[in-house]
Amino acid sequence: MVRRRFRKVPKDKKTGVAKKYLSGAKNKAAKAAEIKRTAAAYKRGEYIDIEAVQKSRVAQDGSKKKTKKKTVKRGRKKSS
Repeated sequence: MVRRRFRKVPKDKKTGVAKKYLSGAKNKAAKAAEIKRTAAAYKRGEYIDIEAVQKSRVAQDGSKKKTKKKTVKRGRKKSS
C-alpha cells in the first residue's frame, strides 16, 4: 500500500512553524513558541485549556480592533 504524501508548506526559518500560522502576528517568536508548546502538550495527552489558547492568540493578533464611537444621547430641550 502506498503512503499518502503531503505537499511541503513554507516554514519560518527561525522557528520551523508554517508561515501561515505566524502571518499578521505582533510577536512571531512568542506565537510560534505558544503553538509548539500547545502541540507538545497535545501529543503528551495533557489537558489543553482552549479558551486560554484562543485568548493568547487574539492578544498576539496584529490586526487593529475597531472601537465603537460614543454617541451622545440627544434628548428634548428643556423649555423655560
